[in-house]
Amino acid sequence: MRRFAGHVEGHVVQRIAWLRAAVLGANDGIVSTASLVLGVAAASASRGEIATAGFAGLVAGAMSMAAGEYVSVSSQSDAEAAELLREGIELKEDPASELAELTSIYVSRGLDDALAREVAEQLTMRDALAAHARDELHLSSATAARPILAATTSAMTFAAGAALPLGMALMTPLSSLALTVSGASLCSLACLGAISARMGRAPIMAAVLRVTFWGAAAMALTAAAGSLFGAIV
Repeated sequence: MRRFAGHVEGHVVQRIAWLRAAVLGANDGIVSTASLVLGVAAASASRGEIATAGFAGLVAGAMSMAAGEYVSVSSQSDAEAAELLREGIELKEDPASELAELTSIYVSRGLDDALAREVAEQLTMRDALAAHARDELHLSSATAARPILAATTSAMTFAAGAALPLGMALMTPLSSLALTVSGASLCSLACLGAISARMGRAPIMAAVLRVTFWGAAAMALTAAAGSLFGAIV
């Protein structure tokens, strides 16, 4: 949040690093665990088999999300670090060309040549690498890759999301398990879509429809597969 002469601005870009991981983790936790529970239940499994499959899915999914996020975001972080290192070397070897490049960037954004040159020179004197990172490479501290944050957030939100359909499956009679788990999961997905859209200041209805549609599709297909497998066995 920034203040300018009494004017307060709040932007969501600082949340991007963890908001994406949180929404992905919770959504995947709800959808994958609910689908797994419904698929196993559709195969005429017992309560114990459903619980075992659901709990195993929760643990495996949380660890998979953590590992996947850590590896992918670490790759992004490594690429960003390599770009910054390369840019630092170029600034040392050919500062004049880098200054001209920065000037041309500001000219392309609407400044006249003289003002663009003056801005480039002042920013270069203050912190040349930071100026090039922001305006040439489009890197900033607000959107920088954070592997540990992404991995931790994904794992925790996956487990939280998965706990809901698993808990419903354990407390609901087998006769109404499919309806209860699918209904509760779709409601949770709708709430998740609304919350994430509000935090990101995006259209709420579009987010709700998107997550509920794909969640319902995943659960329906998995239940159909479990029913077919159960009939064959």
